[in-house]
Amino acid sequence: MRRKIPSTAALVAFESAARHQSFTKAAEELALTQSAICRQIAGLEEFLGLELFRRSRRGVKLTEAGLAYSRRIAAQLDAVERDTLAVMGQQGAMTVELAIVPTFGTQWLLPRLKDFQRLHPEVTVNLTNRTRPFLFADTDFDAALYFGDAEWSGTRADFLMHENSVPVCSPTLLEGRSGLDAEAIARLPLLQQTTRPYAWRQWFSSLGMNVARDLSGPRYELFSMLAQAAMHEMGVALIPPFLIQRELADGHLVVAHPHSFRSDKAYYLIIPERKLESAALGAFRDWLVEAARLYRSEAGLD
Repeated sequence: MRRKIPSTAALVAFESAARHQSFTKAAEELALTQSAICRQIAGLEEFLGLELFRRSRRGVKLTEAGLAYSRRIAAQLDAVERDTLAVMGQQGAMTVELAIVPTFGTQWLLPRLKDFQRLHPEVTVNLTNRTRPFLFADTDFDAALYFGDAEWSGTRADFLMHENSVPVCSPTLLEGRSGLDAEAIARLPLLQQTTRPYAWRQWFSSLGMNVARDLSGPRYELFSMLAQAAMHEMGVALIPPFLIQRELADGHLVVAHPHSFRSDKAYYLIIPERKLESAALGAFRDWLVEAARLYRSEAGLD
């Protein structure tokens, strides 16, 4: 079946004219004549069966339909350009498109990634944030750094590390004390992590406590958001120390209670089975698994 898609030339002319609100400026930008722009847009309007611009002696102005369409087309053309540049940049190169959970990727992976680049300068690793599970078939990702379980159908999972979270807060909340007992923490606002909804319940339970309000409190999707909220004295957050080393070292955050809770879930490198033969991905996997093993050993987490 023939697709209902206008010509690319008409869409480019329309996007430029809509952005400038001028056929003349669009012609200058695209190195075309004004009459060529007029013909492209007239043809597009005929194709769509609606008016995109109102013409007057003072110039042109987008209709409501034209404004809505221009926003969508601009986004789609930007996406096509990004994809085109990505393909052009990959000629002769070895790349790994990696989905990452943001804070782990920023705080743990990125400081170590230069070591991989030194060992494998021929491989480029591109990072994109993804906080939720997804289907590899629906994306261009080669692999994912994921926190959860290893039950992804049609994939191989390599264990990296568990989370050992501790309560942290602004030193102001300690009011001069060296720390807080669990009962005192239970009375403070408990900052919640959206993707770990039972973290506080599990932490209190590991101390033999049943706290009625352990699921209450403001929710944040990223650990970096939790850390910022805690630094601004908004409450106590459960965060693995390796994700906030700088904040702890600077004294912006302090450990409110030394008890840590190891989650039953963990960080994994997830690779689709169809990608297992990739040399670039194999090199990255070997390096990452070893880097995680060394970290666990040095941190006493094994």
